[in-house]
Amino acid sequence: MPDVQSHRADHVVASGDRHTIQQDVRAYRLKRVQQQLRRCDCPAILLYDPVNIRYATDTSNMQVWAGRNPARYVMVFADGRIVAWEFHSSEHVWDGLDLQVELRGAKSWTFFNAGHDAEKRAQSWADEIVDVFREYAPGERLLAIDRLDPFGSAFLEKHGIRILDGQALMETGRLIKSAGELVLIGESLRIAEKGIARMRRELRPGLTENGIWANLHYENIRNGGEWIETRLLASGDRTNPWMHECSARVLREGDLLAFDTDMVGPNGYCSDISRTWLVGDGRPSDEQRKLYEYAYAQVHYNMNLLRPGMTFREFSQKAWKTPEQFVKNRYCCVAHGIGMVDEYPSIAHSVDWDASGYDGLFEVGMTVCVESYIGADGGTQGVKLEQQVVLTEQGCVSLTDCGFETGWL
Repeated sequence: MPDVQSHRADHVVASGDRHTIQQDVRAYRLKRVQQQLRRCDCPAILLYDPVNIRYATDTSNMQVWAGRNPARYVMVFADGRIVAWEFHSSEHVWDGLDLQVELRGAKSWTFFNAGHDAEKRAQSWADEIVDVFREYAPGERLLAIDRLDPFGSAFLEKHGIRILDGQALMETGRLIKSAGELVLIGESLRIAEKGIARMRRELRPGLTENGIWANLHYENIRNGGEWIETRLLASGDRTNPWMHECSARVLREGDLLAFDTDMVGPNGYCSDISRTWLVGDGRPSDEQRKLYEYAYAQVHYNMNLLRPGMTFREFSQKAWKTPEQFVKNRYCCVAHGIGMVDEYPSIAHSVDWDASGYDGLFEVGMTVCVESYIGADGGTQGVKLEQQVVLTEQGCVSLTDCGFETGWL
């Protein structure tokens, strides 16, 4: 099997002045949102998801906390105007951005903030949202919204507002990455690679899973990264089935150790790399090598297969065929989109297509993670691998130089 071409993001695009790149990326992303609004014949979108707000405006404010506390929200209009309702004393997060922004104070009706006055607070919120919407989009009734609880939806509908699925609009808009975005994605990946290298240096029997995982967090935070979405690291018999999060389990000589970075690094972009290693200085067993060979084959076969112009269904049907003993414990998808976080699309295995598959088209500029998990049903260990790539005219190009255990093959 030929090796898939491997390039870092700074090899894929020409380097440039970082400030200029950031400005270009902001303009590109806002334009993508505007294009999606016009495509849907929708005058505006109301954003609550902190990742969508970051994409559209490049503002970030307590992202993890804001993901579960609806404390700030932004309305973006198809003409590019922005009205932002910012969290208490946080107007400074908008400093230095070349945007047409009207700043207001946010209202929240979570029980934490509003207590038993939640319904009254939600009514006041809706009145203001509708006033702003009708001021900037007179005569319009259709408003896209990415996330909203039942109180908010009910009060907007009382005002005659029709709600469009804004998450679909945003995920479609985020699909194609600009050259500048690839530079920023590359900066996040370089930090993930530093964290992975640090984990590898520290790996030895006697440490805990939590202790090894902390090395990735350390490099991410010290280099300006933001958060890590999961704690997917497991060793020994906890590697089968997959999806165990790291624990206080002590690593033992000869264990497999597998992880999935899911790291939101600098610039708010996700680095999503999975690798599996051997704990200690010994050699992998025949079983461990065989599991690794299967996982390596699956990732690289599918990377060689993947190219622009291919439909999701075609890719699923032509993808590497998982041997029967590994089908039950297969990973949840063959591949998925990646950007600021996991994104559309999620490509179902062929055996899952009728239940959960949906079609679409791979395009130049999409960034994708190609996945594999190999672990037998009832087995005691497994191998997780994942590679982050970009689709170019020439096909699938790796975005990371993080190595595989080719000596095991």
